[in-house]
Amino acid sequence: MANRFLIVVDMQNDFIDGALGTKEAQQIVPAVLDRISAAKRDGETLMATLDTHTADYLNTSEGRNLPVPHCMAGTDGWKIQPDILAALGDALLVEKPTFGSTKLPQIIAEKADDTQTMTIELIGVCTDICVVSNALLLKAHFPEADIRVRAACCAGVTPEKHEAALETMRSCQIAVI
Repeated sequence: MANRFLIVVDMQNDFIDGALGTKEAQQIVPAVLDRISAAKRDGETLMATLDTHTADYLNTSEGRNLPVPHCMAGTDGWKIQPDILAALGDALLVEKPTFGSTKLPQIIAEKADDTQTMTIELIGVCTDICVVSNALLLKAHFPEADIRVRAACCAGVTPEKHEAALETMRSCQIAVI
């Protein structure tokens, strides 16, 4: 179905059990796998983002503010968690150098039957950084689309920041389901 999209945000090893991993990120893996399976069964267009940094990361704005090397291109930490990668199959993988992907709206616009009536759902990590950034970018590009975030398939840096990000998205007319 070219009008329903599932975006799996940054379910990479470094965010699950690596450099910036959390027990909450580890706990959502089964729910993320179930949601991917349902999306495939229902014919939704499936995409995943990869936070992707290079050797100069610590010299970037993000690196100066978050001086923890993570998701360095080609490393194990950069790779999508193995079970999730297997579940994604031939899904389109979109690398992004920072929080939000400016490529996602372009790709979705090319694939959508009708951007006014489409549904875009986001799941993944971190709710309070990359999920919210991508959700807001997509809402700005497609103000009439049904943009959703599935709370049980997301984890934030902390549970409190997860909840704060969900509230921010609700305030911006992004459905939290």
